[in-house]
Amino acid sequence: MQLPAGMSLTWLGHATFLVESPGGKRVLIDPWVMNNPACPDNLKRIDRLDLMLITHGHFDHIGDAVEIARQTGCQVVGIFETCHWLQGKGVRNTSPMNKGGTQEIEGIRVTMVHAVHSCGILDGDRIIYGGEACGYVVTFENGFKLYHAGDTAVFRDMELIGKHYAP
Repeated sequence: MQLPAGMSLTWLGHATFLVESPGGKRVLIDPWVMNNPACPDNLKRIDRLDLMLITHGHFDHIGDAVEIARQTGCQVVGIFETCHWLQGKGVRNTSPMNKGGTQEIEGIRVTMVHAVHSCGILDGDRIIYGGEACGYVVTFENGFKLYHAGDTAVFRDMELIGKHYAP
């Protein structure tokens, strides 16, 4: 994938990506960095962040969401139930969504799309219902679109997402 000038996309291991937009906005998708063995040590500390996108509540996608959100004050987008759980952990800047919804945050359009996966949140020794897993189509200030499918099985609507949103 060729990125436009002024953008960067950094893989931090597993499904975690850090995207820097042409306008200097920093977007973290599926924040599992600190205990992620694939994340390079020099990238494990996230000091500045504008937006966090969470695809589902499994530890390897949400593991550092609470700590990073508290440290940076970033806006956190996720499915309604996962955002509710995060609010209960002290995360204040949540933007709950449902599939098909779009929000514009910091000049970046975020559309939540379908994914096929489970979404339980392990909280101590309990598993909490975290809503449904999702993916995102993210449109940056320069019009560049990125599709992050999250953890998902292949499903027919991926073709529709491609045709409709043209990421």
